[in-house]
Amino acid sequence: METADFLGLLHPAIAVIFVFPLIGNVVNFAWQTRQRRLQNLAEGKSKIPPVVGKEHKQLGDWLTSAVVGLTLVGLAYPIGKNIIKKQLWNTANFQVIFIILMFAATIASLVLLYQAKNKSWRAIFATLTGIGLVVLGCQDGVYRRTNEWYWSHYYIGIAASLLMVFSLAIVQDIYKSHRWRVIHTILNCVALLLFIGQGLTGTRDLLEIPLSWQEPYIYQCDYVNKTCLTPNPQAPK
Repeated sequence: METADFLGLLHPAIAVIFVFPLIGNVVNFAWQTRQRRLQNLAEGKSKIPPVVGKEHKQLGDWLTSAVVGLTLVGLAYPIGKNIIKKQLWNTANFQVIFIILMFAATIASLVLLYQAKNKSWRAIFATLTGIGLVVLGCQDGVYRRTNEWYWSHYYIGIAASLLMVFSLAIVQDIYKSHRWRVIHTILNCVALLLFIGQGLTGTRDLLEIPLSWQEPYIYQCDYVNKTCLTPNPQAPK
């Protein structure tokens, strides 16, 4: 494996080592938080400690940062690879500068979203974060699998990231409104299903992405008929 191949493993490695275990913890605390609320309503007192709600909130914030960060890492690799391969800093330096600024602006918007208290500012920074993810995802080099968007690792990942950003934007409202709490629960259940889809499509894509030295040969294959060029037999020694 070459350096480019190791860099390509950063995205799935971070997902397996950090993000998916974090998802499990967030779901666990979410379940306990709901059970505690229901027990308090039915019995007046729950044996589940009240700290589970605080832990769920804290881990949920970390999860949003992790998911958006993981998405940016996953986008940075193909975009950067395309820039280096086509030497865009020589032919389209404005595009390169724009991409760098979009990465910076997306990260800054997410940071400001965590700091914002006013509902309007939270909506603005959440929107800017989402726009940044979508614009970066539209850059050349990103493998989107648009012909199978419903089974695309890219589209499912972007959808999950946008849901996490939206959940972060409304988290302060769920303590004030039962309606927002229900919306928060539904959206995060959908996000959980998307994360499961990410695990499946990510595994599939790892099987399909060739190593750097294999690319000139693999990309000559006929994917419709599932055939590849027959290599020339080695000359006898």
